[in-house]
Amino acid sequence: MDIQISSSEIVRKRRRKQAVVIAGAAVLAVGLYAVTQIGAATPSVETQGIWIDTVKRGEMARELHGVGELAPDDTASRWVAAELEARVDRKLLEAGATVTADTVLLQLSNPDVDQASVAANLALDAAQAQYASLEASLQNDLLALRSSIAAIEADRAQAAIQAEVDASLAKDGLLSEITARQSGVRAASLATRVALEQNRLQAVERSLAARLATERSSVESHRTVAELKRRDLASMTVRAGMDGVLQEVVVSVGQRVSRSANLARIVDPARLKAQLRIPEAQTDDLRTGLSVQVDTHNGIVPGRVSRIAPSAQNGTVLVDVVLEAALPRGARPDMTIDGTIELERLQDVRHVGRPASGQSDGAVTLFKVTPDGTRADRVTVRLGRASANQVEIIDGDLQDGDRVVLSDTSTWNAHQTVRLR
Repeated sequence: MDIQISSSEIVRKRRRKQAVVIAGAAVLAVGLYAVTQIGAATPSVETQGIWIDTVKRGEMARELHGVGELAPDDTASRWVAAELEARVDRKLLEAGATVTADTVLLQLSNPDVDQASVAANLALDAAQAQYASLEASLQNDLLALRSSIAAIEADRAQAAIQAEVDASLAKDGLLSEITARQSGVRAASLATRVALEQNRLQAVERSLAARLATERSSVESHRTVAELKRRDLASMTVRAGMDGVLQEVVVSVGQRVSRSANLARIVDPARLKAQLRIPEAQTDDLRTGLSVQVDTHNGIVPGRVSRIAPSAQNGTVLVDVVLEAALPRGARPDMTIDGTIELERLQDVRHVGRPASGQSDGAVTLFKVTPDGTRADRVTVRLGRASANQVEIIDGDLQDGDRVVLSDTSTWNAHQTVRLR
């Protein structure tokens, strides 16, 4: 027979069922919440997008990397400048042309220079003509004087002979003594006159040399001026002045240029140096004489640091490198290059790639990958001396062979562990 259930018992059963349902729902909600929180606490990262390196032990080369360009050596370039104010009439070559010392680059013009050169040449011609005229006149006077002396010398010789004859006749009584003495006096007088004329001739010769020297000095002065004016005129034809490559022409046709203004630059492509720009924060151990490997993107050329700029510009320090081997074919000034400067080589040190954050020389936080590669745990290590791509590990929970995440992990710092997939 059927058992009668009271209404109160039915209400209690219904309430118990509702309580069980509510409790189950609560447990399910708590479970879902816990799962959600665990997922949020342990982020998941794709390994394909991160940089992982292995801790190694052994030799570590401390290096600095810099970019720069090839530049002419201090004695391997020449600026061609205007010697006088002028106007550019013609530009005969463009940048990149191979030139010799006599190659004409530009043709300038200046009417005043042309006129001054013509006037100087005319003045030189006039001075030379005046010198020739004076020299001819003095030579004529000198010849006339010598002719006069020769005539007097002949008279003296005849008078001497006559005096000798008259003296002999007077001795034999064939001529009066007075006449003989007169002949002797005349011979002596002519001899004295000859001596005086000889002295006069010497004085005239000395005077002629002095007058010609004065006039010759005037001619040389005009010749110097004419030469300078011819040089000024020649400077209107601008030549390279050295063998090399025309790197640039800084003027255009029709432009007026002033005295000493730069017109063009010539460089010797066989005498180049490297100039590297090194971040100023990495130059503590930089010094001259260090070995450098210069990458021209067409070959590696060894070199050494020859000069370090005394001050930084735009956050970098300029370093000059003298090259110790021939450059590859096609190397040109201003060509972009890369350079690696070796500071030192550390032996038997534990090292790893430099973190992307660039932080070194102190305690840093890194993420070490577990052996199975599914997780990266946060560790603290102390780093030491650094290179461009490597850094020394002084202390911390990293051993040889451990793998470390070197990518930027600043967004992971709130977590102790990151899941890798």
